[in-house]
Parts: sequence; C-alpha cells; structure tokens
Amino acid sequence: MGIFGKGRSREEKAAKIAEQVADGKGFYGRMTRAALGGQDYARLQQTMGAYNSVAAVGQLLAAGAPTTPATVVSISDTGKMVNYDPVVDLVVRPAGATADPVALQTIVSKLRIPRVGDQVLLIADPANPGGYLYAGDGVTP
Repeated sequence: MGIFGKGRSREEKAAKIAEQVADGKGFYGRMTRAALGGQDYARLQQTMGAYNSVAAVGQLLAAGAPTTPATVVSISDTGKMVNYDPVVDLVVRPAGATADPVALQTIVSKLRIPRVGDQVLLIADPANPGGYLYAGDGVTP
C-alpha cells in the first residue's frame, strides 16, 4: 500500500507481471516471448495454466464445491516444475462404471505424487464444462 493508499502490494505487482508474461502482453510479456521463442513460450504458457488451475482448485474447495473420486490410470512426468513441485500428465478414471478416462496436466506435491491405482479427487472445472481439475488425494490440503 502506498503513502496515500493507492499503491499495490508486492504480491499484486508480481501477479500482474506473471499474468503479462503468460499472456505475452505488456513489456515483460513481449520480452519473454521474444527471448524464449515459440516452442518454449508455449511450454511456459502450459505451466502457467497448471499453476492457475491449482489456485482455482483452492478457491473452489474453500467455497465448498463437491469433489469426485477417481482412480489414477497413468502418470508421466513433463519435465517441468513449479515451486519445486513437478508438473505431470495424469490420466484418471472418475468413479462410475461408464466414466471415460480424463487426461489432465497438473502440479502435484513432490511429497505426495500419486501412483497408478491410487484414489484421488477431482473437481468440476467451471471454465470448461464437462472438464475436471485435480484436487489432490484428499489427505493433504
């Protein structure tokens, strides 16, 4: 907060810069896109998408959104990390005899990486009707 109450906190400034980088807009976004090139910039955007989905899941869980149990069918490493936690490609089968497998790219805790056959929780994605977001294993917040 500035002297007259009009300034933004460091967290707000950092969030704005991260948004500009992910969108390729503003000074930071244009410079990042130019420095990385097309393929690496696309990977950066995917990682930012995974990071934003984790924030959305936290908000949805805090609001009391219902979760859906699912079983891990497969998991593979993408080679990316956010805050030292791995970003993985996860294929899960929601509970129900007729449910089709769902493919997700998400951040998982390096201390609680799900394995094939583990039970995890999904939450409906409000931005993508019919889609899901990874909500963890239900043991850790």
